[in-house]
Amino acid sequence: MPVVDLNRCEGKDACVAVCPYDVFEVRKIDPSDYRDLSFVGKIKSYVHGGMVAYTPHADQCRACGLCVKACPERAIKLVKI
Repeated sequence: MPVVDLNRCEGKDACVAVCPYDVFEVRKIDPSDYRDLSFVGKIKSYVHGGMVAYTPHADQCRACGLCVKACPERAIKLVKI
């Protein structure tokens, strides 16, 4: 299952572009997620328009790792559930 570190994610959508399973979407950060960001994460979010990657279809992930390799911020890791 892919996990996105929202403190690192800049919403550049490389994960969306490479994922063959449509696991990711880039959209405005949820207010509750924004509140949980670190100080640096909040600044980063502001600079990048509050856009981050979410995994609404994480159940479709096949752990190919393309998203991990494509993410320029190294904000994605695959974890066992």
